[in-house]
Amino acid sequence: MPWKNGGGTTTEIAVHPPGASLDAFDWRISMAHVGGDGPFSSFPGIDRTLAVLRGDGIRLAFDDGEAITLDRQTKPFAFAADRAVAGQLVAGPIDDLNVMSRRGSWTHAMRRITGASPQAVRIDAGLLVLVAHAGGWTARAASRTEALAPGDSALLEGPGTVELSAAEADGELFVISLLPLA
Repeated sequence: MPWKNGGGTTTEIAVHPPGASLDAFDWRISMAHVGGDGPFSSFPGIDRTLAVLRGDGIRLAFDDGEAITLDRQTKPFAFAADRAVAGQLVAGPIDDLNVMSRRGSWTHAMRRITGASPQAVRIDAGLLVLVAHAGGWTARAASRTEALAPGDSALLEGPGTVELSAAEADGELFVISLLPLA
């Protein structure tokens, strides 16, 4: 689908409520292809977290003077989606993973897991979304086991624990927690 500002395209992974428009979602997870420099779309009342999936990186230049460069090794970066910001590509196009949640209604966090060492992730409440980026992954929760190939996603409801393991040492998976505040 086209970006809100018309400057590119995005692939929606999940949105709540289902089918919500760009102006009416409570939370949204998507991947975008960024092919050129330019301003980010403004989303009033929304918090956003961004992680680079492919490419050499992007420099985020905020109107208040803050600047940060994100690449494949940096932690996902959280910021208010209603802050004016422009993206400047480091060296060519990138693909990114984007999580947004409506401030005051939902909160979110995103982290990157790499390597083949098994890890346990606890879901106390809310939702957990897994987005496999590299390598094959196995997710075990309660009595259910799911295989996730690159590009696959899974949505789990809490409470509970999910055991994650990668088939390859270069595995990469994003763990997104979504918590309702109401």
